Amino acid sequence: MSKEPNIEEAIVQSYSELSPNARIIANYIQQNPLAIISMSVSGIANVTQTSKATVSRFFRQIGYESHKQAKAKLLARRVGGFPVANTTLHSQNQLNNEISNITKTLNGVDASQLKNIVNLLSNNNKISIIGYRNSYPIALHLRQQLMQIRNSVRILPQPGQTLAEELVSLDKDEVIILIGFRRRPKNFDKLVDSVSKQPVILITDPTGQVFNKQVNHLLVCHLGQENAFDSYAAPMSMVSILCNETYKRLANKGQVRTSTISKMYQQLDELSEL
Repeated sequence: MSKEPNIEEAIVQSYSELSPNARIIANYIQQNPLAIISMSVSGIANVTQTSKATVSRFFRQIGYESHKQAKAKLLARRVGGFPVANTTLHSQNQLNNEISNITKTLNGVDASQLKNIVNLLSNNNKISIIGYRNSYPIALHLRQQLMQIRNSVRILPQPGQTLAEELVSLDKDEVIILIGFRRRPKNFDKLVDSVSKQPVILITDPTGQVFNKQVNHLLVCHLGQENAFDSYAAPMSMVSILCNETYKRLANKGQVRTSTISKMYQQLDELSEL
């Protein structure tokens, strides 16, 4: 059974059969695919100097019942994390989008939930952080920040290694932080199941809410869908809040550790003064 072609493929397959005006629309959509999501039939007609009837006919010619159906299918792909170019987004729009993503993310964090998470991060239990693909840099940054203020924080698995031997060796109360943004590895659900007996914090995007009942704490970060690639400004802000609140909770204990690390930096002459 052959898979259904995406919008870009549908345009290519139908291009030779399109009318001159329909080709103008096709050229515009190929350069600005997110226009299908952000613009109406009338808007596309105006920008391509064609007619609403021509635009509607264009979508039927490339295999969709309507502009509405094409929009729904493209939106489903973008929500799933598939890169779709947007050549019409300006820098000010980018800034506004980032602010919106961060605002929605932080407004979604309940104060009592944050307190409980900080309690887990500031106790003496070990912390293991797991993140794959685009989630891996976030996991590394979270580990680096927590290591500044407390001990026994690690990334799993170690480079080139598998997870199984690590997971069977977890301490009873070892805290697991899963970083899992959209386009997660295929076996991510099995990973969630395998650590279900541990205290688990999941940092994810809205699509990860399907794991809500399998983890102790779920933190949803908004990545946006206006650009081809996801923005990780909101996850980084989440990491900042978690680590800063944990540092406050650790109080003198955390300050002693950061001071000791700073002295070690100087002793090893590791950091530039610039």
